[in-house]
Amino acid sequence: MRRFVEEADRGQCTLLPECLDDFIDESNPVRVIDAFVDALDLAEMSFEVEPAATGRPSYHPSVLLKLYIYGYLNRVQSSRRLEREAGRNVELMWLLGRLTPDHQTIADFRKDNGLALRRVCARFVELCRGMGLLTTASVAIDGSKFKAVNNRDRNFTRAKVERRRSQLEESVARYLGQLDTADRQEPTEALATKVTRLTEKLTKLKEEMGKLAAYEKQMLASPDQQISLTDPDSRSMATSGRGSGVVGYNVQVAVDTEHHLIVTHEVTNSGSDRAQLANMAKQAKEVLQTDALEAVADRGYFSSVEILACHEAGITVTLPKPQTSGAKSDGRFGKQDFVYLPEEDAYRCPAGEQLPYRFTSEEDGKRLRRYWTTACQNCSLKSQCTTGPERRIPRWEHEHLLEAVQQRLDANPQAMRQRRETVEHPFGTMKARMGATHFLTKTLPKVAAEMALSVLAYNLTRVMNIVGIKPLIAAIGA
Repeated sequence: MRRFVEEADRGQCTLLPECLDDFIDESNPVRVIDAFVDALDLAEMSFEVEPAATGRPSYHPSVLLKLYIYGYLNRVQSSRRLEREAGRNVELMWLLGRLTPDHQTIADFRKDNGLALRRVCARFVELCRGMGLLTTASVAIDGSKFKAVNNRDRNFTRAKVERRRSQLEESVARYLGQLDTADRQEPTEALATKVTRLTEKLTKLKEEMGKLAAYEKQMLASPDQQISLTDPDSRSMATSGRGSGVVGYNVQVAVDTEHHLIVTHEVTNSGSDRAQLANMAKQAKEVLQTDALEAVADRGYFSSVEILACHEAGITVTLPKPQTSGAKSDGRFGKQDFVYLPEEDAYRCPAGEQLPYRFTSEEDGKRLRRYWTTACQNCSLKSQCTTGPERRIPRWEHEHLLEAVQQRLDANPQAMRQRRETVEHPFGTMKARMGATHFLTKTLPKVAAEMALSVLAYNLTRVMNIVGIKPLIAAIGA
């Protein structure tokens, strides 16, 4: 093997370093995990640190916590794979002191300590704030759908039940037609076999119809008219692809715009982002401990009620308004084509006419002021404006807040690009680490614990890349 690097002889005796610590250099990330967990007050975070007086001694929670953080940093989330790694991975041998917990112990730790794991994730964010990495009171908010442990065939909605029943009825009709055809033929051994097979298929279809009726009863009794059989908390949600969807959870995050650290996160089983803006912004404001906060989000978060709640909490939001105007889609003037004149308390239409205030009404809990003019009948632009006798414009009592949001967006057209570059990268990174299946646990509390570990691993990676491993260890020990 000339001119190639020579491999070692497998039968040759070697002298490995006498100390396991010699395998782990000073810039190894496992030293960050070790220092971070050792600095935590695990009892304060609700971990069980008092061992049982009888029975086999248990593992200290710090051992299993270090194992999970290492696993999520290195794309090893499965308890069985973590068990194998603990017995063959030199870094884990150093980190765990050569302890090798079995997979059931590892799985139970994640299952039973959801609240504590979320507090560990929050504690690292506090550490980042103490290091001066979260000094900018500006966040980007977004949500993404993560797959649950629930096949699409094991999720039922009203539309899916009706579609499945129609399919079963078509199959029953087809098999009955085949049996009628068989009855008109001369009996043979092959025909008898076919009739038996068709009869068995019909029996199975009837059983499926019975199960479907039971699922429909459960579905109609649920608050949101939907059930999932494997993971009862997961829900069918539409995704960005046209006509596509996933059975899973909607993960909300608020990401710091300077260093792209996840400030706060929350796992929900609501498929819409519409009611999440104020909640996430308030959480971020509390974590950052600031009096004022700037938040940017996409059009899926646009809600007048949520924008008002943010304004009352001292949060300035920037986001585009979705184009949902029926008039605009039909080629007529939209509300944005009418200019509000605050001094006259009236709107000016595209034809130059003023629409004065008429009366106030309440709709969906919001007070709306109504404006219109009687000049529409003789207007040359009426066909481009309205199909009714006159064009009426409603104005919410807090409409000025929505106008201010649009003005901020117009003044900063790069805001949406900044949002995309800030908040979509963390989602892509976490999904790549989690693999195709995403979550491994079932029900919302356990999924939230799993998400906390993913967020902690992402933030750890970011901080190690920003400040370096040795400065981070020094900050942990300070």
